[in-house]
Amino acid sequence: MNLRRDVFQAIADPSRRAILMLVASQSMTAGAIAANFDTARPTVSKHLQILTECELLKQEQNGREIYYHLNAKKMKEVADFIEPFRSMWESRFNKLESAMKKHKKK
Repeated sequence: MNLRRDVFQAIADPSRRAILMLVASQSMTAGAIAANFDTARPTVSKHLQILTECELLKQEQNGREIYYHLNAKKMKEVADFIEPFRSMWESRFNKLESAMKKHKKK
C-alpha cells in the first residue's frame, strides 16, 4: 500500500526546507543539491524522495540526469492553507501592539 506523504511533515524538517529554497530559483540534480549539505548523499536522496512523494518537488529527466524543481501549484496549496492563520496572527499582533502603546503612554 502506497501511503501519500503529508506535506506539513515534509516541510517540518529543516533540511527539506533548505532543499526547497535551493530549487526555488532553479532546477538542480540530486548531486548539485547534495553538494550544499554536509550529510551523506543517500540522506539527501531520502529527503528528495519524501519531497517528491508529497509533490512539493517534481522530477524531470534530461538525458541521463534527473532534475528536481519546485512544484509551484503544490506550494500555493500550502500557502493558501496557511494564509488564514497569518491574517489571524497579524490581527492579534496589531491589537497587542496597540495595547502596549496605550499602556506605555500611561
